[in-house]
Amino acid sequence: MVLSASERNRLILHRQQFSALHNKMYFNFGGQGPMPQSAIESIQKVHQTLQKLGPFSWDAGVFSVKETEKTRQMIAQEIQVSPKTITLTQNVLSGCNIPLWGINWQAGDHILLSDCEYPAVVATVQELQYRFGIEYSVCPLMDTLNTGDPLAIINNHLRPTTRLVILSHVLWNTGQVLPIKEMIAACHHYGRRPSESKSSQSQDHAENKVWVLVDAAQSVGVLPLNVADLNADFYAFTGHKWWCGPPGLGALYIHPNAYNAIRPTFIGWRGVVKDEQGNPVGFHDDGQRFEVSTYDVTSMIALREAITLHNQWGTADDRYKRLTDLGAYLLQQLQAIPQLHCFRNSPPESGLIFFQIKDYQSLQIEDAHAAFVRELEKQGFLLRTILTPDCIRACVNYMTLESEIDALVAAIQVLLSKFSPW
Repeated sequence: MVLSASERNRLILHRQQFSALHNKMYFNFGGQGPMPQSAIESIQKVHQTLQKLGPFSWDAGVFSVKETEKTRQMIAQEIQVSPKTITLTQNVLSGCNIPLWGINWQAGDHILLSDCEYPAVVATVQELQYRFGIEYSVCPLMDTLNTGDPLAIINNHLRPTTRLVILSHVLWNTGQVLPIKEMIAACHHYGRRPSESKSSQSQDHAENKVWVLVDAAQSVGVLPLNVADLNADFYAFTGHKWWCGPPGLGALYIHPNAYNAIRPTFIGWRGVVKDEQGNPVGFHDDGQRFEVSTYDVTSMIALREAITLHNQWGTADDRYKRLTDLGAYLLQQLQAIPQLHCFRNSPPESGLIFFQIKDYQSLQIEDAHAAFVRELEKQGFLLRTILTPDCIRACVNYMTLESEIDALVAAIQVLLSKFSPW
């Protein structure tokens, strides 16, 4: 983890391109990453280009299509899939909603969730239950952070009526990296009847198929990824967190064998195939099928700028190695503070670190963790709270400095002396 003088100088120079890192110590990459200056400048530059061309001119349209496809290709390259499998979306949740509403649900169908899924995903499943009479259940993965077998838990909670399993690759409220490839394989294997012939077992569109939707909000931009190798049916992610792109642009990977399992819910010209008279006659046979209408092309180019900048610093493996080293460094220091309880016992697998103030409920402070985070923010340290479990989350990135971690820990120690009776 220790950088040489030249490596540190290169990192300092790299950080200068992120103005949000100039006047604060940023530990909130899992909420939204700071945009680099090159991405910010590209947004205005593209707006000016479009105005010169005429926003709705033929040339502007050609320009927008070209830049959109460049972005689709870069996203696909980063997660090692075909560009045809990428549907451009606004964020993780809009990506999740495509398969959630696109499956032809029947009363009695079952969805399996973990107890670490994002509340809005749970709310969507509850609405599906209300509208279609489906069932859903929750399996306990939160307690497997330090001990336990997530794969066994999934296997034990699958049902003959299970049609969809929803999992997060990196759990947003514990930081655990799930063995997602093995869990996906278990779900797919469960959905095949033992009596099926070998040839029929290879058919991904069998009626008893168990589909898997992966919430990848905290994995893209953190883990070195080969999504095609994971064999997920649906993998939803965003560009504004660890990739440090602009808000409002994400993507959904759809496995080629999963396209016919879902239908478009929101429909627009981007996904529709038309005849010579302009009449709709069907949908595209790739990721564009689930896209609706106009995108902000400035965001497309800004995201590419951000991803390019990360890759200039180092490979995905290089960035992940530094990120986890820094996470271990922060965790070790927090564990040494007697007033804190850290959730993880071993070095973290992601950039998400979670801790509680011990006996925080006994403090004479309303919503102690939120008050603690607000006080830290006044001092220039940006973290966030989590409600379930009730705790504080700090995010380290490969761009984080060891000196920033030292300063955060010192600030926490001083603040604890004011917050607690110790």
